[in-house]
Amino acid sequence: MPAFNFNDSINLMSKLTPRRIWNGTKVLSSYYISKWTKKPVQWGYPISISVEPTTSCNLRCPECPSGLRAFTRPTGMLEKDFFSDTIDQLSKDLLYLVFYFQGEPYLNPEFLEMVQYASKKGIYTATSTNAHYLNNDNARKTVESGLDRLIISIDGTTQDVYEQYRVGGKLEKVLEGAKNIMKWKRQLKSKTPFVFFQFLVVKPNEHQIEDVKQLAKEIGVDDVRFKTAQVYDYENDPNELIPTIDKFSRYKRNENGEYFFKNALHNHCWRLWHATVITWDGLVVPCCFDKDAQHQLGDLKGKAFKEIWHNKEYVNFRKNILQSRSNIDICSNCSEGTKVWSD
Repeated sequence: MPAFNFNDSINLMSKLTPRRIWNGTKVLSSYYISKWTKKPVQWGYPISISVEPTTSCNLRCPECPSGLRAFTRPTGMLEKDFFSDTIDQLSKDLLYLVFYFQGEPYLNPEFLEMVQYASKKGIYTATSTNAHYLNNDNARKTVESGLDRLIISIDGTTQDVYEQYRVGGKLEKVLEGAKNIMKWKRQLKSKTPFVFFQFLVVKPNEHQIEDVKQLAKEIGVDDVRFKTAQVYDYENDPNELIPTIDKFSRYKRNENGEYFFKNALHNHCWRLWHATVITWDGLVVPCCFDKDAQHQLGDLKGKAFKEIWHNKEYVNFRKNILQSRSNIDICSNCSEGTKVWSD
């Protein structure tokens, strides 16, 4: 789960119930027992889930299968009735809900209605957007929906730098969208959503790290966070995206000038115990690194979630993680999942 500041943490804590605390205790305990024994024990149900409003996107970012139109799975929109049925199954145990996997959430016309439905269930809600659809009306509806966290991807403070990664995007629309959200937060006297700029650090924009901090301050967003980029073809040298600042890179070069993934892949993964991902058409997949849904653990169109969560496919996947995580394709380029409460 992501990092929180003080006010955001207070908001998250307000969503806790005795049942959710008990569920979290069971999940955390089973994770550590599995880690120590190397056997896939799973108690409780997800603390956090990601649902996919749509696979469609207006941009063409170079490391994104949605942007590249490179999916082998179908493109579509999450249906509100299917969403509400799924949330009804999970809401009593669920603490954190991310409305994002692939695609741009605001392209789904029922997106904010689904946010409102989950918010009324007392679930902490979050989404990530390229902010091109945060016009005045959508900004107001976003604040009114009860959304708790809004991540705005910016990745550049000038148009020429921004568009090198956010291909087809307009920085002015991103800034206008951010200003609209902050305006309606003030006018509606709302503490939510907690808004932050997410800056994906790549070689073309690494010189603007200080600039985006200043820009965030000027607009009044709550925070700015920096994210390392997943580069699929990182072994090829030279690479135009891998930053030169080691702190913001997932990769290093060896003495032969070849890039390698710098984080150790330990044989455990917190994500497989506390979280899951649901695609727009109801497929359950292990985590956000399975972008094309190659590791399907179940289908909610035919079975209840709680049956899938403990089925043999899920048990076997957790078992494989505990035995040899590096041999699982979606894990080989992953810098997350091994730490509890990691950002």
